[in-house]
Amino acid sequence: MTGVRVFITGMGLVTPAGSGINRTRDVIRRGEKTIRPLSLFPVDEKNRLPVGEIMDFVETGGLPRTHQLALTAAKEAMAHANQIPDAVVLGVTTGGMLTTEEGLKRGDVNPGTYQYHSPDSVTEAVARAVGCHGPLITLPTACSSGAVAIKAALEMLRAGMARTVLAGGADSLSRLTYHGFRSLRLIDPQAARPFDKNRQGMSVAEGAALLVLTASEEVPDHAIAEILGGGLSCDAHHPSAPHPDGAGALQAMAAAIHDAHIRPEEIDYVNLHGTGTVDNDLSEAKALNAFFPGKKPLMSSIKGAFGHSLGASGAAEAVVCALSVSENLIPANVGCTVPDPDLGIKPLTRPEETTLVRTVLSNSFGFGGNNAAIVIGAPDRAQAAMHGGRGDPCHLKVLKTACLTGAGNTEMSMRAIWEGRGCKGMVPDKILTEGLSARAVRRLKRLPRLVLSLASAAQSGSHLPKGPSAVFFGTGWGALSETYDFLTSLFGSEEQFPSPIDFVGSVHNGPAGQAAIYLKATGSNITATGGDYSFEQALMLAGVLAKDVDGPLLVIGSDEWHKTLTPLLDRSARIDTVASDGGGALCLGQSESVPGLKTGVLFYEIGEHNPSVMPSLMDRLSHGKSIQEKYEVIFVGIPAACRNRGQEQLATFLSMSGFEGPVIDYRNITGEFASASAVASVLAIGCLERGGLPGNLWRGKSVPLNEKGILLLGLGDRVTAVEVIY
Repeated sequence: MTGVRVFITGMGLVTPAGSGINRTRDVIRRGEKTIRPLSLFPVDEKNRLPVGEIMDFVETGGLPRTHQLALTAAKEAMAHANQIPDAVVLGVTTGGMLTTEEGLKRGDVNPGTYQYHSPDSVTEAVARAVGCHGPLITLPTACSSGAVAIKAALEMLRAGMARTVLAGGADSLSRLTYHGFRSLRLIDPQAARPFDKNRQGMSVAEGAALLVLTASEEVPDHAIAEILGGGLSCDAHHPSAPHPDGAGALQAMAAAIHDAHIRPEEIDYVNLHGTGTVDNDLSEAKALNAFFPGKKPLMSSIKGAFGHSLGASGAAEAVVCALSVSENLIPANVGCTVPDPDLGIKPLTRPEETTLVRTVLSNSFGFGGNNAAIVIGAPDRAQAAMHGGRGDPCHLKVLKTACLTGAGNTEMSMRAIWEGRGCKGMVPDKILTEGLSARAVRRLKRLPRLVLSLASAAQSGSHLPKGPSAVFFGTGWGALSETYDFLTSLFGSEEQFPSPIDFVGSVHNGPAGQAAIYLKATGSNITATGGDYSFEQALMLAGVLAKDVDGPLLVIGSDEWHKTLTPLLDRSARIDTVASDGGGALCLGQSESVPGLKTGVLFYEIGEHNPSVMPSLMDRLSHGKSIQEKYEVIFVGIPAACRNRGQEQLATFLSMSGFEGPVIDYRNITGEFASASAVASVLAIGCLERGGLPGNLWRGKSVPLNEKGILLLGLGDRVTAVEVIY
């Protein structure tokens, strides 16, 4: 593909208006509100606040509510699709949390109860339903998740990694989010009133929205709208509060307009993030006034009508924006009766259907300062930009690495490996805050401390003119300590007194946000979660999105061991006799012309029920030189829970490739935790920097690498390939 545009060719939507786009469209046309008192789970009457709950949604059992919402939206989106999507990219924050809460509340210790806890299990369920065997990406970047998923899918399509991607977001209501936002006093008891003078907060909601995105040189016959561009940024300011001047929001909007190759004055309508909280609306208004200093386009937020559906919101708003350009339907800013005169903007108070809408800007901002803006245009819009496909995400230059393992910091871990002791175990407590000030780690629990320590070590001594400007974080399970402590205090107080600090820390992207604040990194801030393949997702996204990053970037993979939750959630960690955690970090640059080591993800597919996965892997790796010519060593990661499948895949790979060199099963060295592959990447880079494989890793004899690379294979439920080469 030499140049492509990306079109929306299918859409599915579930909101508090009901299932299906038609129901939401009708509510928008009537300017109605669908926010009502919570009924999904019991709460004390004095704490019973209005929410955006889907009242007529029929759950069929088996899968948690978020999964069923996503599947309903996927069915509608794919109804007229003529091909299976090459990838599924979803923004999800709660996953199976509602089911997990119920299990923990009754003291259920059966791991089967929690098999759908992870946000990534939602993406898996959707992929299974639509028959996708390609990359699955799950992005829990708080309230920007759905929009970030669309931007990631856009770049995958532009890079030629796929021709069709099913992208969007889904989240159900849960005790964690409902009581969490209540503990922060961010819920309006009268329902959300975005940009109103008397606004008091948001309304937590649920929903799902999925879009079929298709790359094409020409406008497809069934195109609904076009994704013209997207922009990402991070406030790097505060874990939960927005930048007071809207600096990050302004940066994301500017990046989106630049990416779309248009001017601000071409925007006909802005779909506002507009949660209804005092600070968020003020911050966004300041950004809008700076971005549109003169005449402003029409503006409105739909969260006063439907509430804030968290990971689903950005995708749901993209669907609404597609309706705006395809049907000239502009929603009213429901709930705003007296626009706040201090904000300097006047949102629409009634729905509009008479104005011609050609180009729309949609804003989504979240905890951790994660900001995303998407530009959507009419498919027949003149002079739409073409984007050249690279065919591959770019490889990135290795500038510095760091790891934390049961053996300690990077130096301690490398010494242990070279001496044949391995590095299983939990990172020693005294290492967690090594090199960090007491202020930097104040109020932080285990996972964010791991990530901050890795970030600090990976960027220090790298001799960069400036620190990393973007953070890409992969974690299998997120902040378990904060999640467990929040729910424990909630249940222990009869759901009266949850901890706001633990709620803010419980979000998956919290550690990446802390790293951005520490590093002052205001570029892209991405968190990916995919179980044992989370680090690979983060590294792949770093390659895809590197073109938008000004300066070096940091890719981190890390997970913590938690004595209660880890055995319930992580199948592989439950099998191992040694409790292990830790992670690795790579500081990477973009200059491929400079000599030195480079790394990138070459392959990512589903391994389960995919008979063509190993031939596809061989086809991807066999271009040009043979595998034996390119790589001296192969590091293999086979999670304990899928060891039989992984060993069969490895045997097939070795038979097909004819590779006869060293094959290192690195989980025997690192221990069983989701992001062990991040440590393996640091180990591979260390071997190449030293010019050889230590004898303790392979049959008691050192192996010179002869300037060949190292291939890291992830096998089992999914199959991934990462290379480190000169």
